[in-house]
Amino acid sequence: MAKRVFPVWVSFLGLLATSALAADSKSEGVKITELPDKLRVEINGQLFTEYHFKGAPHVYFYPVLGAGGLAITRNYPMVADSEGEEHDHPHHRSLWYSHGAVNGLDFWAESSSFGNSSKAQAASAAKVGKILHDKFLNIKSGADSGVIQSTDNWVGPDGTVVCTDERTFRVYARPANERLFDFDVTLKAGEKDVVLGDTKEGTFAVRIAETMRLVHGKNKPGQGHIVQSTGVRDGETWGKAAEWCDYYGPVNDKTVGIAIFDHPKNPRHPTTWHVRDYGLFAANPFGLHDFDKMPAGAGDLTIPAGKSVTFRYRVYLHEGDDVEAKVAGRYKEYVTDVP
Repeated sequence: MAKRVFPVWVSFLGLLATSALAADSKSEGVKITELPDKLRVEINGQLFTEYHFKGAPHVYFYPVLGAGGLAITRNYPMVADSEGEEHDHPHHRSLWYSHGAVNGLDFWAESSSFGNSSKAQAASAAKVGKILHDKFLNIKSGADSGVIQSTDNWVGPDGTVVCTDERTFRVYARPANERLFDFDVTLKAGEKDVVLGDTKEGTFAVRIAETMRLVHGKNKPGQGHIVQSTGVRDGETWGKAAEWCDYYGPVNDKTVGIAIFDHPKNPRHPTTWHVRDYGLFAANPFGLHDFDKMPAGAGDLTIPAGKSVTFRYRVYLHEGDDVEAKVAGRYKEYVTDVP
């Protein structure tokens, strides 16, 4: 039988096809790349977010790209001259975790936001701390998920470490019409007790894209909506307790949303929500004085010296409103997946 000889171009096409398949396989799943000041997180070859661990008074995620690759957090203050956005609350850095009262210090605000125009402002700035990256415990890419484990120091204005934390960010490989990740944080006391104080200014937070807001400027109605697991909606949601909360609205004429799930084993579950009509969206179980008109200090939570407390959340970025995205059902999945 005569030996078959294939033209060179056929072999070349075969090589290209093999290379393309190899490239596709490498782009699937979650890829985390370490850069000098941030970690770049890609899902199936597309940017999802970047974890910034240098250059600011606290660590944060920016940008955060939701369903269809649409940005669901605002650009300011990371983009100082961002157009079409209100330049308020410069400490609202996209997606972050911090708190406004820890042993009497404010880790929610940033000292740069106070300026030096008065003695009162200078005194306030002196009480502002920083959350500084310490080290990474684990950075792992994977076909099904990727993980970032890190530790941070909560440092007072005099350089004293008030407490530390350990954070685990686990993001899952999902189709482009949704994004899903878990965020767990363990706050640790050192040789002294740590008091997480009663204030509305905290804690696990996101500042949503401007177009998703419930209102704009001076009570100009927006196209966004807020809904909670209890059925409470929009302007009535601030300070209310619920298992989950969803904030959705248009980005580039497409309705997208972000839902935050409070784990049933979290202290004070279901959490209260510091969710604002202008776009701040935070799970905060500490602000009982502000939310429920309880006596000052009612929301304090003390971590005894040498002990710790853990909070766990899942974030679901979706298309459509809460009903179309089946947010209630996805919360039940979370409770089952992470018992």
